[in-house]
Amino acid sequence: MSDETNAVGNVVDAAKNKVNELADRARAAGHEVASQVGNNPLDNAGDKAMAAEDHLKADVHHAEANASMGEAKKDVSRDS
Repeated sequence: MSDETNAVGNVVDAAKNKVNELADRARAAGHEVASQVGNNPLDNAGDKAMAAEDHLKADVHHAEANASMGEAKKDVSRDS
């Protein structure tokens, strides 16, 4: 497989990870809101925990997107 093909694949992977990151951050925001407006302290604590988990998932997707873009840049620079 050529470096150019690898670069395109890595850019696609980075885009997928960014979409997943945004979805995770949106879910986290929803859980944060739910934890503030609920009447049950136990449910509120559960929502806070789910928000924290979604933030961690978003951070992982962010790192994976950056790694994929770094690989794409390496592939493009080798192709030049």
